[in-house]
Amino acid sequence: MKLQTQRWIDRWVGQALCAAVSLWARLWGNKVQVMPQAPRHILVILLSEMGSVVLAGPMFAALRQRYPSATVHVLQLKKNQEVAKLLGLAKSEHLHALDDSAGLGLLGDIWRVSQTLRALPLDAVIDCELFSRISSLMSYLSGAPLRAGFTPHTQEGLYRGSFINRAIPYNPYQHITQQFLSLVDALDDAAMPRHKAAPVRALPSDTCLSVPFDAAELTRYRQKMHADHPTLAGRQVVLLYAGGGLLPERAWPASHYAQLAKGLVDAGHAVGLIGLRDDAALASQLRADVASEFCVDLTGYTKSIRELLMLFHAAQLLITNDGGPGHFASLTPIQTMVFFGPETGRLYGPLGPRARVLEAGVACSPCLSAYNHRQTFCDGDNQCLKRLQPLPVLREALQILNQTVPSQADCSHAALGSEPVLHA
Repeated sequence: MKLQTQRWIDRWVGQALCAAVSLWARLWGNKVQVMPQAPRHILVILLSEMGSVVLAGPMFAALRQRYPSATVHVLQLKKNQEVAKLLGLAKSEHLHALDDSAGLGLLGDIWRVSQTLRALPLDAVIDCELFSRISSLMSYLSGAPLRAGFTPHTQEGLYRGSFINRAIPYNPYQHITQQFLSLVDALDDAAMPRHKAAPVRALPSDTCLSVPFDAAELTRYRQKMHADHPTLAGRQVVLLYAGGGLLPERAWPASHYAQLAKGLVDAGHAVGLIGLRDDAALASQLRADVASEFCVDLTGYTKSIRELLMLFHAAQLLITNDGGPGHFASLTPIQTMVFFGPETGRLYGPLGPRARVLEAGVACSPCLSAYNHRQTFCDGDNQCLKRLQPLPVLREALQILNQTVPSQADCSHAALGSEPVLHA
């Protein structure tokens, strides 16, 4: 199903259904209960982008620390479920999926999953979505007496029903990882808003997630990569993700990437262009612009998220647009530089000291938010990214490459990112 079709259905049909369920809950719904001391089953709903799962890592750690005897269930879209399995967020039998590829199939999945969840039964559900009304409806259909999620209060743009009885206001001034943690606090809080009594937290310095790799497995993968692309051997490898995915306005200009790649190759490094098969045409154009055997096309080279992480282990630096790769990189030793503009690293930046956020800070940035359902009013001339010139980015990349690369065993994380690269 096309993204715009999903948005239309969610906006108009979703709002009507949320209003109807809210009325039902007010007239015939159960009274609000308190969280039992030993909850049996807790559901976390994370339907959105795969990168959000990584940013939710501290929330899962907090859930398990606070409710060690509870079984944690996770509900995702089927296309995003690979990440939950890889990170071990829950046992396979506790992972639930909705297939949004076809409308009628999605309705069938909603009914099937709802029946499965109601049979558990659930003690609480945490809905991590900001603007998806299907997740809000699923929190009610799950049968959980306690439903934590975001509420607009008096603000427009986030109406998801009034049946979320452990609601907290979305806070556009706090990193999303901290807000996910607030949803856990809301389960036990009697104040209004529900997380008022929560402890003051700094931004977590670690994802609290890991993907174990055997050293021999990583060595074999590196050897395979060098066999498939011999020009990568003997040089430090810089991976570039130039694609914009579903939101092309998040992409740093291709011409800037070409200048950056040429500068890296001229400095004696190798460049790998990563992405999905859909990014192959862009990679081909970049290779033609760079005109060097040390710039190779790796789009479609990795067949899974696990392979992508092994590729990150085999490289020294990732330079990427805002999106999943920057968050997955935080699970590996690779250094990362991430461009932000339509969205801000202050809310969605990767966790850990190896990630650097690059933002120009123009007046209209960020323009994508929970209040406009990530639909920008930009005319396509994304100056927030165009003003980040290639030369300063190249200088910072070379500085990183000249430093000692941290070992995989170094798990001491500091704060989010570094000072942004500003357009002079």
